[in-house]
Amino acid sequence: MQQPNLLQIFQRVDRDRSGQISVDELQSALSNGTWSPFNPETCRLMIGMFDSNGDGAINFAEFQALWNYVNQWTECFRSFDRDNSGNIDLGELNQALTQFGYRLSPQFVSLLIRKFDRTHTNSVNFDDFIQLMVVLQTLTASFRDKDTDRDGRITVGYEEFLTMVFSLTMALMSSGPGKATKRQ
Repeated sequence: MQQPNLLQIFQRVDRDRSGQISVDELQSALSNGTWSPFNPETCRLMIGMFDSNGDGAINFAEFQALWNYVNQWTECFRSFDRDNSGNIDLGELNQALTQFGYRLSPQFVSLLIRKFDRTHTNSVNFDDFIQLMVVLQTLTASFRDKDTDRDGRITVGYEEFLTMVFSLTMALMSSGPGKATKRQ
């Protein structure tokens, strides 16, 4: 399969010819497979992950890394979308999370579906799946920092808990480099 010309794609997406791609430009360029716009929150999150200089946009080199990242998630998503419906339902999400090593209750997986299901179809579209996984990875990394004995339990004071939550919220909301965990 021939690789697409990423420079041509970048130039097409860069509508204002700034040499940078903004969240709005990225959103208009991506497809979630439902003919609806890509989730702007997911676009903002991904720009933040690859924006190495913290200016809120990505240059061509950063775009190349983001392109590879989205393609990895596309392959992953398709492998778990067993019925080829274009979305991930509760059973498929549970299977994906289990395969990634998460041991979560059915009630919590249902909560994830409700939280990330923007279409109210009891399933998660591709763009929302990326967001779900990035948020889950980021929260898990924060938890692991406190779980020094790796027993799956931590003890934190109320203010320490609030600091963790607000630090993560700010990291996920900011567009600075290295704020969210990139998929390996």
